[in-house]
Amino acid sequence: MNPVGLVSFDIDGTLDIGDPPGIVPVALVKQAKRLGYLIGSCSDRPIGYQKNMWQQLGIAPDFAVLKHRLAEIKARFAASAYYHIGDTDVDDHYATVAGFRFLRAEAAAHRAWSAELFAE
Repeated sequence: MNPVGLVSFDIDGTLDIGDPPGIVPVALVKQAKRLGYLIGSCSDRPIGYQKNMWQQLGIAPDFAVLKHRLAEIKARFAASAYYHIGDTDVDDHYATVAGFRFLRAEAAAHRAWSAELFAE
């Protein structure tokens, strides 16, 4: 049976620990993991940076990938649904090309998709 789904998080402008900080709290990432989602990062940041970030947060990600390689994550993991949360049109582009549903990290959209995906 496939997990609930897979959620890829951009870092800068998306996560509250990014540079610049975004509106997605790290607590939401932890909640997604608790709910059974496969989680990880898809960013312009180097893989080593991403892995170090997850380690400092005490979160074991299922993946860390450069943004333009998001399609490889879909090929690697079987899931019931694929989501990428990001803040730019570039995020939207790579998510769409890879067959992910793009979720914009902005206030109005965040309220809708966070309740849909992560409500316990």
